[in-house]
Amino acid sequence: MTSTNAPRPGRSGLALPVIAFAQLLMVMDGTIVTVGLPVIGAGLGIAETDLDWVLTSYALAFGGLLLAGGRAGDLFGRRRMLRAGLVVFLAASLLGGLAGNGGVLIAARVLQGVGAAIVAPAALSLLADTFPAGPERNKALGVYGAMGGLGSVAGLLLGGALTEYLGWRWIMFVNIPIALLVLAGTFALVPGTRERGGLDLPGAIAVTLALGSLVYAINRAGSHGVGDGLTLAFGAAAVGLLVAFAFIQRKARSPMLPPGVLADRGRLGANLVMLLMGAGQLATFYFLTLYMQTIKQYSPLITGLAYLPFAIGIGLGSGLVGPRLQARAATRTVLTIGMVVAAAAMGWFSLLTSDQDPLLVLLPAQLAGGVGLGIGFVAATIGGVQGVAARDSGIASGLVNTSQQIGGALGLAVLAGIAVAATAGQPTGTPEPDALTSGYTEGMLGAGGFYLAAILTAVILLRPRLADRNSEAVQAMPH
Repeated sequence: MTSTNAPRPGRSGLALPVIAFAQLLMVMDGTIVTVGLPVIGAGLGIAETDLDWVLTSYALAFGGLLLAGGRAGDLFGRRRMLRAGLVVFLAASLLGGLAGNGGVLIAARVLQGVGAAIVAPAALSLLADTFPAGPERNKALGVYGAMGGLGSVAGLLLGGALTEYLGWRWIMFVNIPIALLVLAGTFALVPGTRERGGLDLPGAIAVTLALGSLVYAINRAGSHGVGDGLTLAFGAAAVGLLVAFAFIQRKARSPMLPPGVLADRGRLGANLVMLLMGAGQLATFYFLTLYMQTIKQYSPLITGLAYLPFAIGIGLGSGLVGPRLQARAATRTVLTIGMVVAAAAMGWFSLLTSDQDPLLVLLPAQLAGGVGLGIGFVAATIGGVQGVAARDSGIASGLVNTSQQIGGALGLAVLAGIAVAATAGQPTGTPEPDALTSGYTEGMLGAGGFYLAAILTAVILLRPRLADRNSEAVQAMPH
């Protein structure tokens, strides 16, 4: 193993913003196109039934390749892979901005997902390589974890403003200067640890195809139903490939997912909580965007601005409330508090009506939900990588991001189906805005159910001991 060197004095202060902005950029692009989808469809002639592929294609590549990307960073050098991923992401953004038809745009979104799958785990691993164990790393992990929640909201805000004033192509072009700045900033980062061994190619292929098939099956189920032939075929393929992956890992000399990564109950629980948070969050954004644009008739800009309370809430939860809780309580307690607040916010959203003043529910419930998710994302990120061996920190980082991405795809498919059924089940003669709003609120109550499941998961799997306080547990992380 190649040991890491400390960053040079004067440059170490740049390391955290570089790593944080790398993560922010990757997560942001999962939602930045959401508000502009109708305009994109009209501009490129994409049928409404195919518009979801602009979102799904990114999730397929990002979620499917994250584990392979994390392992590549462990083996070939984390800073090197971070740079390579940024170059791929930058080129894909340029291609997407210049796209002349829907096929080119979707291909560019796939390439963006490939770049993101390389960048995200490398960034989190470099954070552990760069900052010494203890309060300094705890603070850095808090900032990084916040990017997982804040990035999604930032994408909605920025996507709305760019679509309104500069056109949808700038949703792609805006990535270029940000990626260039992060790329330049990588000179402030340590090279990162580099492990000996080979890439488990059969395992990488199996898990990538398995996760890709799973994400595709989940998304197709949302639009074509669980009984659809392709949905069932890809779901069965995902199960078969996951079984094959498990078998390969037992026999591999250098397994893609070392058994020690998920052997710890706390890390397993944190990843499951992250999956459930991702499931609730992405679906909530989907329903709120439809409510604001379809029911309230907000423009893309106003829709983006209406998400400000969510952004503020995540900032408060991850930057103020979360760190104070982490200094005093166990990971299990912090996650439970965050999920209780987030679930309560979903209950508040269930009070939405078609003709309601936004000050009563829409805006304040977002603030509460943001605080809860901000607390939760930070604690789950710390729990997902704490105590893992240095040689496996890249794959552990990839697993945290994979959990969020797969959870988002799963939650959106399940809750969109619930919303459609609730709308269709309204009494005959119900005004369309009221019927649609009823469906959206049912979907958000379902998101609250995911957060309640996250509480149960945290209580069962995470350690209750006071010795498991975040500030102390982080000291055991690899460095």
